[in-house]
Amino acid sequence: MGESFFPSSIGVVPLLLMIHCRLVVGKALPVNTPSPMCENTHVCKPNVAEQTRKLVVLLNATAQDLFSIYLDCQGDPFSSHLDELCNANGTNFPNFDVNRTSHKKEIMVALYKVFAFLNASLGNITRDQEELNPTAKELLERLHNTTKTTRGLISNLTCLLCTNYKVSQVDVTYGKSSKGMNVFKKKQQGCQVLRRYVQVVSQAAQVLLPHLSQA
Repeated sequence: MGESFFPSSIGVVPLLLMIHCRLVVGKALPVNTPSPMCENTHVCKPNVAEQTRKLVVLLNATAQDLFSIYLDCQGDPFSSHLDELCNANGTNFPNFDVNRTSHKKEIMVALYKVFAFLNASLGNITRDQEELNPTAKELLERLHNTTKTTRGLISNLTCLLCTNYKVSQVDVTYGKSSKGMNVFKKKQQGCQVLRRYVQVVSQAAQVLLPHLSQA
């Protein structure tokens, strides 16, 4: 082997410091770097608040049908033991712990947490149903449409949070990945998430109107 680049007399800690310095020399360090959440955010459209409210209203109007169709496609024992197998408390779905007296900023943060979780969960559920029920066209179409609407809503919420409320980071919780689960567990997790979604999006729709109409 060739001769070592660093003198043998250099200790471990000084050596690590030297390596670190070599890596950063000549490279400008980031100052006030925007968070990934706000990197591509620009000025919000004038109607973004009303559009956001309408998207939540749309999701609320279609949530129960999505859940019912999902349940029908899973068959027994889910359709006959709904309360036992689809207990909504069995998920990490974020609570919507705000009300009509809450500050607008708090409501936007709570919405972001809910729909970021939902977006990730819909990815799991859609993948599983494409595998388990590939011919269930209505279910798959509704899952895709809900995902599309949810992503549009997240985009609007991101703009409002970053631009109007100066929030650059939100602590988001995501559900368990269904990869590696057996068929029963996949069906059950989807059932639990969608049932909880029906409850939470209804709460969100009730709270939003007096706030976003004035945003």
